[in-house]
Amino acid sequence: MKTVPFLFFLSGALCALIGMGWGIKMSMSHDHVLSPAHAHLNLVGWVTLALFGTFYHLVPSAAETLLAKIHLALAVAGVVIMAPGIAIAISGGGEALAAIGSILTILSMLIFVFTVATRGRTA
Repeated sequence: MKTVPFLFFLSGALCALIGMGWGIKMSMSHDHVLSPAHAHLNLVGWVTLALFGTFYHLVPSAAETLLAKIHLALAVAGVVIMAPGIAIAISGGGEALAAIGSILTILSMLIFVFTVATRGRTA
C-alpha cells in the first residue's frame, strides 16, 4: 500500500498536470471565464495537497494514523468536487457541488490544523 505522503503528492501532481493543461487550453482559446476554477485546482489541488504531503513526510508518526487517511480522503474529495463545481457554478449550473467541495476542503484543513497542533511539536 502506498503511504499517505506519497498519495498526497501524487494527487497534487495530478492536479498540477490537469491544471496546466486547462491553463494552456484557456490561453489558446483566449477564454478565461473558468479561471477561478482553474486557480482553485492549482492552489488547493497542487499546492495544498503537496504541503500536506510534506508535513506527513516530515512527521511520519502523524502519517500512520487513521486520521491521516481520513484527511487524505477528505482533501482529495474536496478538490475533485470543488474545482468542477466552481466551473459548473460559473457556467450557470448551480453552486451545490462547489459548496460541497468547499465544505470538504475546510473540514480537511481543520483536520490538518488539529494534526499539526497535536503531532507537529513532537517532530
